Amino acid sequence: MPILRLLLLPFRAPMLLVLLLVSAYLGFDWSNLAPQTVALPWLPGNGQHATLLRDLIIPLECLQAVVVVVICTVPDLVLRELSFFMARSKVLTLITTLFLVITGGVYLMHLNVLTDVLLLGAAVLLARLDLIRLRLPMNPFAVATGLSALVLTGVWLGHEFHRSGLARF
Repeated sequence: MPILRLLLLPFRAPMLLVLLLVSAYLGFDWSNLAPQTVALPWLPGNGQHATLLRDLIIPLECLQAVVVVVICTVPDLVLRELSFFMARSKVLTLITTLFLVITGGVYLMHLNVLTDVLLLGAAVLLARLDLIRLRLPMNPFAVATGLSALVLTGVWLGHEFHRSGLARF
């Protein structure tokens, strides 16, 4: 009976289907961008390093997607742990704040990354609200794991759709 309820969950929570479609689109888009990736200027030549960089695009984007899902699913736990860490001393507060602002600013300055993060974050938050609306008992780590699995499944579907050659654009 619980397996049947789990299988019928996407029909009761349509935002889970939206999240799957958004992640499939992102997987398709990342697969489109991977061959266009050029070697970094400090890497010599366009040979092995460029191939390695192209092969790392999809895993790095998947890691980014899982981080976005975890932050959007359990923001209270993440912020509480960060606050406890920063409350230990003023030096840790300063170092952590500088690290987060500089790293986040440099990372989000790339417009493509910002749009991907915002699109995925909005879809995850809508799916989370849909699950809350259904009043399901939610363990934060189970929800983060389930939504991460759903997002990675969608990315895989988008990547496979791109590899199949059905999309000519």
